[in-house]
Amino acid sequence: MLGDESLKEIRKIALKNAVDYGKADDKSVLSKAISKIPQKDRNIPEIREAVSRIVIEINSYNKERLETEYGQYKNEFDEYEKARAERTSKVNMTLDGVSEGNFVTRFPPEPSGYMHIGHAKAVFLESEFVRIYKGKLWLYFDDTNAEKEKQEFVDAFKVDLKWLGIAFDKEYYASDNIEKMYAYAKELLNKNGAYVCLCSADKIKDMRSKGLGCEHKLQDTGENLALWKKMIDREFEENQAILRFNGRMDDQNTAMRDPTLFRIKKHAHYRQGDKYTVWPTYDFNTPIMDSLNGVTDALRSKEYELRDELNYALLDMLGLRKPRIRSFSRFEIIDNNTHKREIRALISEGKLDSYDDPRLVTIIGLRNRGITPEAIKEFVLKSGMSKVESKVSMDVLLAENRRVVDGSALRLFAVEDPVELVVEKGDARSKLRLHPNKDIGFREYDIDGSFYISKKDAEGEKELRLKDLYDVRIISLLEDKIIAERVDGIKPVKIIQWVSKKESRQCMLEYIGNLMKDGEFNSQSLKKVNALAEGYVERLNEGDVVQFERIGYFKFAKKDGMVFFSL
Repeated sequence: MLGDESLKEIRKIALKNAVDYGKADDKSVLSKAISKIPQKDRNIPEIREAVSRIVIEINSYNKERLETEYGQYKNEFDEYEKARAERTSKVNMTLDGVSEGNFVTRFPPEPSGYMHIGHAKAVFLESEFVRIYKGKLWLYFDDTNAEKEKQEFVDAFKVDLKWLGIAFDKEYYASDNIEKMYAYAKELLNKNGAYVCLCSADKIKDMRSKGLGCEHKLQDTGENLALWKKMIDREFEENQAILRFNGRMDDQNTAMRDPTLFRIKKHAHYRQGDKYTVWPTYDFNTPIMDSLNGVTDALRSKEYELRDELNYALLDMLGLRKPRIRSFSRFEIIDNNTHKREIRALISEGKLDSYDDPRLVTIIGLRNRGITPEAIKEFVLKSGMSKVESKVSMDVLLAENRRVVDGSALRLFAVEDPVELVVEKGDARSKLRLHPNKDIGFREYDIDGSFYISKKDAEGEKELRLKDLYDVRIISLLEDKIIAERVDGIKPVKIIQWVSKKESRQCMLEYIGNLMKDGEFNSQSLKKVNALAEGYVERLNEGDVVQFERIGYFKFAKKDGMVFFSL
């Protein structure tokens, strides 16, 4: 059974959540509570039950009671937020050996898919260091895989980067530099730093795992140059010949065991057409391109760390300047997916609409859902240059986004699972603020006493306050409606939102959940709920963000069908 201190912690978290976002959210409170509650009390089912019970209670408070309850903890939360802001603003945002005005880095996407939140972490880190050190940022398309790359993806990256607010000082493409790569490959062959291998892929894999070299490793320079010329002259088919680094096959670093530097790809390239069939790998062209383009510091996720030694070895053999390589942890969203092949499969199977599906953490998907660039930036920079692997809940991004949009999101009413409420002598003129803290206007309705309210709000209640209108006492509950009378001088426990019957509009609320569950596609990741909203929704523009009070934040996604995406 949860102790008093644990219950108090849950209550504090729920109060803070309700004050920040208009109402407390079970999932958000639960995720924070689990991390705060002592290990001895960390019984998840018990915590979940306590969170649900406390959230229901706090969401029934009127504004005055909520502020009173929260007031006793306000100083504590203010101090925590101040300390957190100071801590996160400084975390890992320095680079050893870098001085102001002497920093050049690059963002190197492969245009074989759409930009996702992992890319956003890299480019925001790079952009921040450029700002801190007054440096330069290049946009470098690593486009040497003709089979997978498309102009569509190049264009999409540019659109997404512009939307994120990232500016570049120069743009260039690996595929425009193939002749240079050929020249460096020939130089490497002359220095016995590479050789042409004719082994099968299976044999290469087997011998690399055993730390053994093949017969081609012993070829002399002349033979290797002749085979290389045959590769360039298109005398080999795909997979018949590759150029390999000449390293140590028994090296403890498996990345040094003669990796592939060039391979044959006979697919037409989106930019170069059929001009080339022999293409460099990332391991070859990227360190050389970095060196040639004046990159001082290459930032990349730590999954490539084993390849740092190979990059430096290649540049040493070729007598080229070596940029510093900086590693940071990969960014993984719990129960989501950024793997291109798997996303393509979900789209082809009809489980996702396209790459802009709001359940995805592609940048176009996040933009479509209503996530702001500011929220994405704050979210991805929290871990800075830490190498500690970070698995982060989508709830953290959503909370950051709600903080960003809160000041501009209009407050409106909507009801789910509606039931008609008829109030005797209920005629009135309503004037409702569009935002509780900003003077941005009102919406006004003539009320004739006929409403829709959520059925669950009337269950077990005798008296209700229709928010910002008047109080009612329930007289009778009929099968298809509720009859009530208008009363004054009472203090109902529950304050509810409502929609005037004659001003109601049909709308669709689409609740977006996690894409994956237990490693499989989550068939419940999108839930559509029919609802009734107040007439003001007709005045919204697609893309506007609103808070349907006591329901949550939503982006107005489509006028056709009045569709709203949950935030």
